[in-house]
Parts: sequence; structure tokens; C-alpha cells
Amino acid sequence: MIPQPTAQQALPDQTFTLQPDATIGADSATRTIADRLAEQLRRSTGFALPVQDGAGTITLSADGNQQGEAYELRVAADGVTITAGTAEGVFRGVTTLRQLLPAKAEAATQQDGPWDVAGTTISDAPRYGYRGVMLDVTRHFFTVDQVKHFIDLVSLYKLNRLHLHLSDDQGWRIQVDSWPRLTEYGGSLQVGGGAGGYYTKAEYADLVQYAAEHYITVVPEIDTPGHTNAALASYAELNKGDQAPDLYTETEVGFSSFAIDKDVTYEFLDDVFREVAEQTPGEVLHLGGDEAHSTPHSEYLDFVPKAAELVVKHGKRVMGWHEIADAPLPAGTVVQYWGTEDAKAQVLAQKAVEQGATLVLSPANRAYLDMKYDAETPLGLDWAGLVSVEQSYTWNPATLIPDVPAAAIDGVEAPLWTETLDDLAKVEFMVFPRLPGIAELGWSAEDALDWTAYKDRLAEQAPRWEVLGVNFYRAPEIDWR
Repeated sequence: MIPQPTAQQALPDQTFTLQPDATIGADSATRTIADRLAEQLRRSTGFALPVQDGAGTITLSADGNQQGEAYELRVAADGVTITAGTAEGVFRGVTTLRQLLPAKAEAATQQDGPWDVAGTTISDAPRYGYRGVMLDVTRHFFTVDQVKHFIDLVSLYKLNRLHLHLSDDQGWRIQVDSWPRLTEYGGSLQVGGGAGGYYTKAEYADLVQYAAEHYITVVPEIDTPGHTNAALASYAELNKGDQAPDLYTETEVGFSSFAIDKDVTYEFLDDVFREVAEQTPGEVLHLGGDEAHSTPHSEYLDFVPKAAELVVKHGKRVMGWHEIADAPLPAGTVVQYWGTEDAKAQVLAQKAVEQGATLVLSPANRAYLDMKYDAETPLGLDWAGLVSVEQSYTWNPATLIPDVPAAAIDGVEAPLWTETLDDLAKVEFMVFPRLPGIAELGWSAEDALDWTAYKDRLAEQAPRWEVLGVNFYRAPEIDWR
């Protein structure tokens, strides 16, 4: 299994076999989860699998004493029980059960049995509360259905955050009624000059709801004050000199900046943050803050507190890339570290913690899923180095940054930037097999993290990905099953 559970014990001679007359039992809190499990297993097994109140052959219950995402799972000859204190915990337990079942249980069409699961007991809970993946939908745009498919795949590994990078130089991807040209014009293109796209408010609400059904919280990012050419091209008044640039479809960074000293910049951000916050039930809004090379540093230091104040004004906690830690930060800020273990980035992370902020760790030379696996990889970039599957797994969030206490680390996130990725098959190729390792770093206990054991478990994921049609990279360091 991936992630490795906290505790697991085999039950000898207790094999469970799913039979045609099986039922799924649920309480009111877990009924929707039971319905989804039944729907998938009906497709692959052909069994009726009615969902009923109370106990069943497979029983889901949110009446346990566990907290948060913790759950207990028992597989015995007479049935399966998953117990948690919350529906979210039950959902994580169901995710584990899906991995215990034969890979063909994930099939979209009826398969032959048997449907055996070895007897076991599992008691499980996450190491960190934030376990995320980021999808850049600006460099190349991905439709609602494509993002939903992405959610389906990443939720298999107990991730609970989806960071959507919604604005950048190459496109603006979320509807803002008060500034309509952001999407009408700023969202019209993407890298390479092809047609772009954006999410209407209804489409974004659909994505947020779909993620929530998988117990994943959407973290929207509006990148400021750099990475802003799409906005600057849409509204001339946001520029110094009131001259709008052309739309941009290349991939270089660091050339754009809002006019920091103009009131309209903050009126604009007030409107944008308000409308995005209204559409996002999660508690965090990401304001970017990275690579603002064209913003004079003194102006950047003025800008960050003003932008952060607007996020807080609309009821959200501030999240931003680690550069924002050079400025004063409001209480509750989450700083996302993307450094390559370089001293300057580490100092900023330490400075964030000294201000009372917490950290989400996304070291680019470990966790960036758009880095090439090796020199021969046909997709991706290499500015942060080559990131093999082993390189992405063999680091410890607790010790990555010196002098940062464990309590200051919220968790981990694996960002995927899409400069070279223009379809979902390419996304899958860069995400799998590295993302499950980042997920395990976020979920599993520190003493469970072992590359030799992990790579054998990772190899066992191949049949499941084949059934799901995932275009994964058969990394040579893995003995794929």
C-alpha cells in the first residue's frame, strides 16, 4: 500500500472474498461514500452490492473515537469494517480498501473474480495535515473534466489539497465579474499561442464540489505582483505608464509587475480576492509572491503586507511562496517553500517561522513534478536538476530546513508546472510514479520511510495504473511488476 499505514497486522487464515450477494452497510454520515464505493465495484465485479443502513458485508461507520482523518480497518473472513470518527476518516479507509482489493477492481468494465483480500487489521492516521498537489492551469489550460480526472487519480494516495495556479503571464483562468477582460482577453491564449480557456463561476464551483467529494480542499492561487502579464494585458491601468503589453505565450519569467504605487492595483486585488474567496470554501487563498524580479525590492516589501491585508479582509488565511517572508506577514500565514535547499531560500523559510508562519514544503529539486526524471526525459524542465523517483522520495520534511521546529511544518506539496505539458497524458507521465512518494512523505510516520521497501510497494502499483489507463513512466530504478 501507498502511503504505508501507521500500524498493520496480518490475520492468518482470514481471507475475505467478495461474493455476488455482498452488501455495503453505512450510517448517515458515510452513505455517499458507500454509494461511490458500490458504484465502482458494481462496474468491475458485476455484483448488485446494495447499500443499506447499518451493518453489511462491508461496513462503513463514522461513529468511532478516532480524530480527523484517522481510521481503523479490519478485513476478516466474515466481512470488512472501516471505522472512523469522521466521514473523512472513513473515506481514507475506503481508499486503503481499494488498494487491498485486486487491481482489476478499478476497471470500468466487468472482470472475472475472485475478489480476495488477505485478512488484516490497520490503524492509520496522517503525519501532516497538509498533503497537496499543485496543477498549473495557466501555462496550458485543462478543462473541468480533465481536472476531475486528475482529482480521481491523486485522491487514491490520500492527498487532501489541490492547489490550482489560476493566473500567470500566459493566462487568467478564473471568472471575475468585476474585471471581465481578465478571462475574455487575458484567458484567450496559452503557451505556444493556442487557444486558452477559463473556468466560469459555475465550472469552478463544480470543481470545488468534486474535490470536496474526494475530501480534497481547493487552494486557489492568484499570483502577484509578478507573473501578471495576462492581467496587465487585459487592463492598461494596472501598468506603470498605463500602457498594456501584448498577450504573452512564451515561458520566460520575471518580467512583469503590477504598478505597486497605484491605488487601482489594490482596488483590483480587493475585487479579485473577494470574488475568489466567495467561491472557495477552504480557509486559504494563495497570493503567489514568487519571482517578482521586475518589482523593485522596496516596493515588493510595501506590496506584500497590503495584498495580504486584502486576503485577510475577505476571511481567508494568506498563503504565498517563500519570498513573501521577507515582508511582515499576518497571523496564520502559510509560507510555501520551493527552494532547492539553497541558503537564501532557507533563511526566508526561517524568517517566516520567526514571524509565526507555518511552512508547506515543496523543494523544487525534490517535489517539482515538472522536472525531468533524467537527461533523456522528453518532457519537463531541468533548472532545478534532474529528479528521479528516488530523489523525489528520499528526503525528510522534518529536517529539510535547519533550525525549523517540527511544529512549524504543515506538510508537503508536489507542484506541477505545465510549460511543456499540453495534454493529460503528459501530465500523468510526469506525475506518476513520483507523486505517490510525496504523498507517503506527507502521510506515513517518519520511521516508516525506507526507499528499499517503498520501491517494491511502488512496483505493485503498476497493474492498478494499467487498469486505470494511466500513462505512467516506467522509471528504470523500479522493478515494475
